[in-house]
Parts: sequence; C-alpha cells; structure tokens
Amino acid sequence: MGLESSFTLLRGIGEIILNNREEIHFSIDAYRGYRYVSVRKYIKQDGFTGPTADGVTLTPDIVRTLVPRLLALPEAAASLKLGTVGKFAKRPGMCIVVSIVELGNVRSLELRSWEQDKGFTKKGILLPLAQWEQIRRLFADTLAALEEQPDLDF
Repeated sequence: MGLESSFTLLRGIGEIILNNREEIHFSIDAYRGYRYVSVRKYIKQDGFTGPTADGVTLTPDIVRTLVPRLLALPEAAASLKLGTVGKFAKRPGMCIVVSIVELGNVRSLELRSWEQDKGFTKKGILLPLAQWEQIRRLFADTLAALEEQPDLDF
C-alpha cells in the first residue's frame, strides 16, 4: 500500500479572527506521510467556506526553532522592531523567512517562503501584530501539541 497522498487534518490548534469573513487557522496536518504545521487564511462567504492560497507550512523542526525566538521577542507589539526574526531551512534550496514588516500602516509578522533560485515566493502569510499576544499563544500551543506526540504515526 502506497503513502497517503491526500491532506489530513490531525489537530486544529486555533485561529485568529481577522474580520467577519476571514480567519487564520493554525493546525497540525499530514500529507504523503509527513507531518507539518499549517498557518493558512480561511474565508467564509456565500457559496464557499474554506482555505485560501495564502499561508505556509512549517516542518516540526522549524516550529521547534521558531517558537522560542518568537517568545523571546518583547510581549508588547509596539516594542517590536522591523526586520528579520529568522531564516529557517525547510528543505534543500528552500526556507521560511520570518520578519516583522509594515505594509501601509499595518505592522505584521510575515512568514514567507524563499527559494534559492527565485528569491521570495508568493507562498506566505501576514499575521497582524494587533493580535500579537494571540499569535504568541498559538505558536506556543502548536509547539506543545507537537511535543505531546513527537513521533505520531498516521
């Protein structure tokens, strides 16, 4: 029997409500036998409710390295400085770059894929720093859930 080739939700962690039509979901998922963390925007509208293309997937190793860095940042969002928090290897030639950015008048935590031959890709998501406390809590909860079952079989 071959590896499972479809997406499987293993555990929902929580969400950030952006507005009455958009949310960002944190979850632990599986695809083709690999476990990963998904941070993805979902929409709710007439005729469709579900995930969008906006989001990233993170390996458990990235989460184990990223979360302590995020929790070491100031608790007050206003104290966060613009710039790169870290660059985390996902696979050869690809990484996730985590940065504090300001687009317009909105400050966000950006998680964006970067490929060696292309630079930054379209794969990414912005988490509004107006919800920094909740962002920190969701990442901490995600790490705790991964560590509860570090060698989960599915």
